Amino acid sequence: MMRWFHALMPKEERFFDLFAQHSQAVLAGAKALRAMLEGGEAIPTNCKLVMDREHDADNVTREVLIAVRRTFITPFDRGSIRDLITAMDDAIDQMQKTAKTVILFDVNDFTPQMKQMGDAIVKSAELVQEAVPLLSAISTHAVRISALTEQLSKLEGQADELHDVGLKALYQKHAQSNPMGFFVGNEVYDHLEKVVDRFDDVANVMHGIVIEHV
Repeated sequence: MMRWFHALMPKEERFFDLFAQHSQAVLAGAKALRAMLEGGEAIPTNCKLVMDREHDADNVTREVLIAVRRTFITPFDRGSIRDLITAMDDAIDQMQKTAKTVILFDVNDFTPQMKQMGDAIVKSAELVQEAVPLLSAISTHAVRISALTEQLSKLEGQADELHDVGLKALYQKHAQSNPMGFFVGNEVYDHLEKVVDRFDDVANVMHGIVIEHV
């Protein structure tokens, strides 16, 4: 009876506008992080962009969490809304940590694998931006959402492979002659991998939402 009643009640659609705003901030942050990986003069300017977009995303996350508490009928389960916005926010939070690591250790040069992981981060952000609006009509777009979450998971696997290949090359280059160089590079690789992992978390949440509503 309650499921039938909820289906008839008007739902607060503002959540999808907020999800869209957040995904835009995430994508902008991802592009700025990728630009940082070009090194040199690109680092300080784009680091600031990552920080600014992370701040924007935090503001949107706060709005979503407040709206969840104040809205009578939500478009889908409240817990899923919280999980989704939190997972998205964790992704850009990890981008911020990556940018801070680059600044902290004064990293200026990045390996090809690091840059490819940056490409995977941008692609992941683009997939999330495409997927989020589709949640407004889950039944209609279930197949496409599932395809997008599958692509996100594949990118996570590819990033893991890039991490392993790059880290091995870094070890072979620096382990004996420059241990600190290896340590710093390892930190960058670790943070980049965690960004892609957070996008995989977003994919898992969206996949769970689809399963619950189809």
